[in-house]
Amino acid sequence: MTFLLLLGGLVLLVLGGEFLVRGAVVIAGKLGVSPLMIGLTIVGMGTSMPELAASLQAALAGSPGIALGNIVGSNIANTLLILGVAAILAPIAVARGTLLRDGGVGLLAACALLAIAWTTGLGRVAGLVLVAMMIGYLVVAYRQERKAAAHSAAFDKAVALENVDPALTPEQGRGTGWAVSLAFLLAGLVCIVGGGTLLVDAAVKIAIEFGMSETLVGLTIVAVGTSLPELVTSAVAAIRKQSEVALGNVLGSNIYNVFFIGGVTGIISPTPVPEAIARFDLPVLVGVSLLAMVLAFTGARLSRREGAVLVAAYCVYLGFTAGLI
Repeated sequence: MTFLLLLGGLVLLVLGGEFLVRGAVVIAGKLGVSPLMIGLTIVGMGTSMPELAASLQAALAGSPGIALGNIVGSNIANTLLILGVAAILAPIAVARGTLLRDGGVGLLAACALLAIAWTTGLGRVAGLVLVAMMIGYLVVAYRQERKAAAHSAAFDKAVALENVDPALTPEQGRGTGWAVSLAFLLAGLVCIVGGGTLLVDAAVKIAIEFGMSETLVGLTIVAVGTSLPELVTSAVAAIRKQSEVALGNVLGSNIYNVFFIGGVTGIISPTPVPEAIARFDLPVLVGVSLLAMVLAFTGARLSRREGAVLVAAYCVYLGFTAGLI
């Protein structure tokens, strides 16, 4: 029953994110917001809603292991599991300039979260700093897109989601009325709040029933579950031979997860960083961020063999995290 509640929470979170983004995109388009800005903000943040809801609900419920474990575990899963699966489906060509820029920002985000964990904890000041870094990144990405420079990871993240659901583009939603758009927005909010509550409650119960720590549940079950939208969108991009979009989706998701989700969580519900995450999982996140950059940079692409290495590395990480290795 507990696992059914967990699954129900995940389904509600994914549906809620979809409904919320669909309604917000149409409303923003009707208000005259540019499609580019809609993609970088509303659509880009849309696939991060499951992680945001789960981490925020967990922090408010006094479960920092789930709150921080979800953020860190999702980024590790994105880099090793999702990027690895995408490369196995179709080798990923890498523009080195883009990799250095967006991969570098993702590495900076991981280092910033590690520094926060080792010093102040995820308090309101740290949260404000992370949100400010998110805004700064979006401003730079917006300016680069306007100059027709190489696409940013934030742009590719939006494209990856729009590939799965074309209705998330302002052009496709022009015929949708205000009432329907607002209904989607409200339904999305309800699903996200309800799904987040179900997910966190079920995760806590699983930790108690099976003698697992909340941190372990957050790093594994919750993190992988809330990363499912990124897995689907990256896989679709890889199958369509849009390798740069698959890579950008992963890099963009990692940036949003730390700067946006971590920042908002710290501002609304300051929470300590569990010692296990600060001591082991965050250094692992920094390491795997470097590993992905090295693999991609040395050959200007991620091959199927390197994708398999990333997936195998994720299995090893799960083994260490669960104490099986």
